[in-house]
Amino acid sequence: MTVEQGSVAPPFEMPASGGRTVRSGDFAGKPYVLYFYPKADTSGCTAEACAFQEALPQLGTLGLDVIGVSKDKLKAIGKFADKYKLTFPLASDETTGVAEAYGTWTEKSMYGRKYMGIERSTFLVGRDGRVARVWRSVRVPGHAAEVLQAAQALG
Repeated sequence: MTVEQGSVAPPFEMPASGGRTVRSGDFAGKPYVLYFYPKADTSGCTAEACAFQEALPQLGTLGLDVIGVSKDKLKAIGKFADKYKLTFPLASDETTGVAEAYGTWTEKSMYGRKYMGIERSTFLVGRDGRVARVWRSVRVPGHAAEVLQAAQALG
């Protein structure tokens, strides 16, 4: 399945850092950013999470929440969130059900070895529950600023 701009955002419910549970229903009528990252506490994922943390005050003035999602176990996610003082929820999608619903659970290749993993992707969901913008195969530098700019255009 592939989620595209204009699609209804697939529902989700996942355990998250800080003892929270994130549910799509909790964001009904509110815009949010759902971003998928491959692995907690790796260089690219750390840079991306810290960039979203830095952009959080500006995103917050627009009424946006940010949720990060990976396949990592909750314990690893909690340590990652604590280490970098991330205040937004990082959710654990150990079963990959949410990643599959959003089309981010994909075949990857490293050193000639093929394996399944999370494609770094971001979804900006509008107040109407529809996906307003999709970024796939994200390059981290400047990405959070690009998401902020798109969020400002939502109005």
